Amino acid sequence: MLTPTERKAQGEVTGADEELRIQHRIADLERRFGAPDDPGNPLGTAALLAADERGELLAEAEEVLTGFRLNAEFVPRERGGRLDRIDTLGRVLRTVFRRDASLGLGYGATTFLAAVAVWAAGTEEQRRRVAELLLNGGRLAIAYHELAHGNDFVRNEFRATPTPDGGFRLDGVKQVINNVVRAEALVLFSRTDEAAGSRSHSVLLVEKDRLPAGRLRYLPRYHTVGVRGCQNAGIEFTDCPVGGDALVGEVGDGVELALRSFQITRSVVPSMILGGGDTALRTAVGFALDRQLYNRSVLEIPHARATLVGAFTDLLICDCLALAATRAVHLLPAETSVYAAAVKYLLPKLLTETTYDLSVVLGANFYVRGGEYGAFQKHVRDLPMISLGHAGTAACQATIIPQLPRLARTAWYGGPPAPDGLFRIRDPLPPLDPARLALVATSDSLACSLVGAAAELAGSGARTGAYRPALTALAGELEAELRALQEECAAMPARDRTVLASPRAYAGADRYALLLAAAACLGVWRQQDRDRHRGTAGRPGPQSAAAGFLAGPGWLTAALARLVKRLGRPLPELPSDGEGHLLDEVLARYHEGRSYDLYDTPLAG
Repeated sequence: MLTPTERKAQGEVTGADEELRIQHRIADLERRFGAPDDPGNPLGTAALLAADERGELLAEAEEVLTGFRLNAEFVPRERGGRLDRIDTLGRVLRTVFRRDASLGLGYGATTFLAAVAVWAAGTEEQRRRVAELLLNGGRLAIAYHELAHGNDFVRNEFRATPTPDGGFRLDGVKQVINNVVRAEALVLFSRTDEAAGSRSHSVLLVEKDRLPAGRLRYLPRYHTVGVRGCQNAGIEFTDCPVGGDALVGEVGDGVELALRSFQITRSVVPSMILGGGDTALRTAVGFALDRQLYNRSVLEIPHARATLVGAFTDLLICDCLALAATRAVHLLPAETSVYAAAVKYLLPKLLTETTYDLSVVLGANFYVRGGEYGAFQKHVRDLPMISLGHAGTAACQATIIPQLPRLARTAWYGGPPAPDGLFRIRDPLPPLDPARLALVATSDSLACSLVGAAAELAGSGARTGAYRPALTALAGELEAELRALQEECAAMPARDRTVLASPRAYAGADRYALLLAAAACLGVWRQQDRDRHRGTAGRPGPQSAAAGFLAGPGWLTAALARLVKRLGRPLPELPSDGEGHLLDEVLARYHEGRSYDLYDTPLAG
C-alpha cells in the first residue's frame, strides 16, 4: 500500500501528465488551423470571412475538425471519447471560437448541447448509439424551444403522443434549430401530457434513418445577423411514429432533465466563446500598433491604451468566473445551478460591452468586412448571438432570482468558502456525474469567499505591496455590496420570486453575478499567490509566464476596480503604474502569440 507521501507524489505526476496531454491537444488543433493572418492559409481569416459572407461554414475547416476528431471531445472517455472535464472542453473549443463562432457552434457545441441529455439520462443502448454516431463524425441537433414560447419551454406545443404499443407519435413544428438538416439524430423536447405542470414534457432521441418516409419535412432556413454560417432551419413532423426506445429517461422527466443538462451547457459555452473575445482584442491591439493618428500611433493615445487594458482585464474576469463555473460542475454540484446561470448571463454581456469599447479604438475600421481587421466586426456580430437560445439573458436571470432570498438568509454568511480546487487553473478534477447536479442551489461557497477578504488583504503585507491599500478598500466595497444585497434579497416580496419579478429583482441578479465574478478573481489570485510563495507555481504540468503575472496583485486590482465600478460603488485611489503594467502584458502576449486568458496558451502564427 502506498504511503500518503507516495500517493501525493503519484497524484502530482498524474496531474502533470494530464495537463501536458491537454496542452498537446490544443497545440495540435492550433497547428492544424495555422496562422489566421497568413494570406496563403486556406483556413485563415480571409477564407473564414468569405465563408461568412456566403452564409456557410468553411468546408476545409470542417475537414480539419473531422481529422482532429473534435467530436471525441463531446463523448465521455469511458465510451471512447476524450470528455472527462468540463473546463478542458471549454479550453479546447476556444481554439475554434477564436477563429469562427459559427464553426464552433455549427460543427461542435450544438452537438454537445444535445448529447448532454443522453449522457445524463439515456439508456445504455442510447449512449452507445450516440457515442458511435459522434465518433464516426456524425452530428446531433437539439430542439428544446419554440418561437411562440421563447424560453418558457414548459408551454411548448410540439407533441409526442404515447401510443398503445409503448411508442410515440410526433406532431408539430420546431423552428430555428442549428444543424437540423445536417444532423443524423435529434434530441426533441416534446409534450407527452396535456396537463399543465412540470411533468407534462419528455425528451426523445430521434434518429432520422429509423423514421418512415414522408413524415417529416424541413422548413426554410433562418438567416441571422451573427453566426451566419450556422444552418438554422425548422422541422415539421406529421403523425410520425417512433419506438419507445426513443425516450430519454422517463415520461415526464423533460423539465428536470433540461434543467440538469442546462447546468453543464450554461457553464461551458461561455468558456468557449472567450476565444472570440481574444481575437477581438488581438485585432484591436494590432490596429493600435500599426495605425498612425495625428502623427503618432494609436497606441500612444491614452484612451486607446486604457481601452485595451480594460478589455484584457475583462477577459481575465470572464475567465475567472468561467473557471469557477466549469469546475463547480465537478466539485460543487449542489451549487452549480446558480453559478451556471450567472456565468451564462454575465459573460456574453461583458464581452459584448468589451467589443463595443474596442470598436471605438478601431474607429471607421470597425465596419470593414474584409482585410486584416475584418475579423473584428464578425466577432462583434457573433458574440451577442451566443446569449440567445435555450439560455438567454432573461432565462438565466429568472433562474437566479428565485434562489437569492434563500441563499441570502442561509448561505452567504453562514457557509464555508469555496474549496481551493475551484480556482486551480490546471489541477485534475473528479469524474463528471450529471446525476449529482441539484436543481436548486442549497449553498453558495463562492459568494462566501468574499466574506473576510478585506481583512485578509489588509494583512497581506509585501505580497501585495503598493497595491494593498487599494485592494483592501476594493474588497471592503465588495463585502459591503454583498451585505446590502443580502438585506434586499431577504426582504424580497414573493411576487419578485416569480416570472413577474420587478426590474429591481433583475438588477439584483446582475449585482449577484458581478459579486460572483469578483469572488472568482480573488480565488484565482489567492491560489496563484500561494503557489508562488510555496514554490509550486509550476503545478501541475508545464506553466507559462502567466503564472508569475497572475500571482501579482496588479491584474487583481484592475479586475476588482472594474467590478466595483460596475456595481456603482466608490473607487479608491489606484496605483499609478497599474495600467502600464497591464499594457506591458497585453503587448507581450500580442507579440509572442499567447492567448489573453488565464492559460496564456501559445497560438499558431
